[in-house]
Amino acid sequence: MTDIRRTILWVVFTMSLVLLWDGWQRHNGQPSLFHPAPAKTASAPTGPASGAASGATLAAQPATAASGVPVTTAAPVIQNKLVTITTDVVKATIDTRGGSLVRVELLKHADDTNPSGHVVVLDPLRQYSARSGLLNVPNAPSDQTVLSLVDGPMDLKDGQDALTVRLEGEQGGVKLAKTYTFKRGDYAIGVRHEVTNQGAAAVTPQLYLQLVRDGHVDHTGPSFAPSSFSGPALYTDKAKYHKLSFDDLKKGKAEYDKNADDGWVAMVQHYFVSAWLRNEAGPREFNVRPLNENLYTAGMVMNFATIAPGATGKLDDVLYVGPQEEKKLEDLAPGLELVKDYGIFKILSKPLFWLLDLLHQALGNWGWAIIVLVVLLKAAFYGLNASAYRSMAKMKAVNPRIQELRERYKDKPQQMQQEMMRIYKEEKINPLGSCLPIFLQMPFFMGLYWVLLSSVEMRGAPWVLWIHDLSKPDTLFGHLPYFNVPIGPLPLLMTLSSLLQVWLNPQPADPVQAKMMWIMPLAFSVMFFFFPSGLVLYWLVNNILSIAQQWMINKRLGVTKS
Repeated sequence: MTDIRRTILWVVFTMSLVLLWDGWQRHNGQPSLFHPAPAKTASAPTGPASGAASGATLAAQPATAASGVPVTTAAPVIQNKLVTITTDVVKATIDTRGGSLVRVELLKHADDTNPSGHVVVLDPLRQYSARSGLLNVPNAPSDQTVLSLVDGPMDLKDGQDALTVRLEGEQGGVKLAKTYTFKRGDYAIGVRHEVTNQGAAAVTPQLYLQLVRDGHVDHTGPSFAPSSFSGPALYTDKAKYHKLSFDDLKKGKAEYDKNADDGWVAMVQHYFVSAWLRNEAGPREFNVRPLNENLYTAGMVMNFATIAPGATGKLDDVLYVGPQEEKKLEDLAPGLELVKDYGIFKILSKPLFWLLDLLHQALGNWGWAIIVLVVLLKAAFYGLNASAYRSMAKMKAVNPRIQELRERYKDKPQQMQQEMMRIYKEEKINPLGSCLPIFLQMPFFMGLYWVLLSSVEMRGAPWVLWIHDLSKPDTLFGHLPYFNVPIGPLPLLMTLSSLLQVWLNPQPADPVQAKMMWIMPLAFSVMFFFFPSGLVLYWLVNNILSIAQQWMINKRLGVTKS
């Protein structure tokens, strides 16, 4: 049994060193063992974010419908303009060329790289936009047709609950009117497409909805830890939620259902998402593919009913551009909350977030909610932990006898193992019992890591004193020079608590194993300096409660530190 424990500990320790080295390599721009360097891609154009020049830049890009059929072969020469709409939560920019939404700034979310600025989701600098247009009618208005803006207010006034922006254009014998409805406190934008048949024959147009963006993916979290998903995604009731990586799309390996009677498409990134939504049942065709080396589209095509001459048809959709607030996404469309990436620990992360959210509603602070969560988990596993700590206390009590056996039978390893197992059996000790609490806690630890990594609700959430953001590392003392390791009190306290736990544990008879028991907490602590403060807080409180429980059991059994 001792050999098994030693093997497990060495494997854990070795993998920790490998992960640390790999993280250091990636931090310094060197090739990674587990994350190959991304393929070189064409960079997005760096034009101004507003003004006619930006509109001209966008217009120069070839428009492609979601069905894969090019809408136009050349950009119209009619000059477009950009229109800015401001509500209490977003600052949105609409390009009259196609009536596309080309920029959305979230006014309630600060930018990580520029605290005085805001997060920008749709962004012309990344060619990231929401487009739409008509198919199945020759020369019909597309996302390259310049529409006329109908005069109206561009700012949501105090006391006003909604703001509508209407754009109109005629081409190919049909008139297209696109109306955006922005609501107070809401990131879901209503989008209505009205088609009026101005010709002499009936038409059956199709509507395509697209999300277009570059393939750049930002790594989130520590460099040695998994990152949340970024890329296109779609959902249907039959196939459920399906993520499509940029790499698979580029290689032609992406597989998905191309036709359904329900569903939506989205572009997912860390904390935020854009999505075209339609909850009304009806046939639709999905198309997700690369447009060029570093530009991708996720779209769907839907049918209008046949429109007689002089008649008008309309389709209503929702364009969501905002944070991945789980409960709000659940109310918008079936499965939309799945864009929040919990990784492989979803089965634990989702209920953990549910419980954390309840605690937050009661306490009003995510930090205190995490502490109470630890207390609840410790209470749930109290009996199992107590059994493990009793086993460790008994091992500490028989440690002198084990040391004597090692000296007596140092040349007879097989007989030494037999005698050790006899003592363990007599004293009812499970040598692996001390490892069980750690193995049981690790899934919850990883589940909470994904909760903190993916929950925009905790982005920028303070706890007390110097902890202003539980989703970021503690950096009160700055960074180590040359190594750029964030240093703060929380991970330092966590390291000390881990070393205190080792001191309370029974001393292994094997000198090498004894040294490794002291080295492992130090090695793991290096990773904790990079982890979100909320996760370090969770582990620190867990350590403190474990130390208290172990100390009480040692005292009850009369085991003292030797």
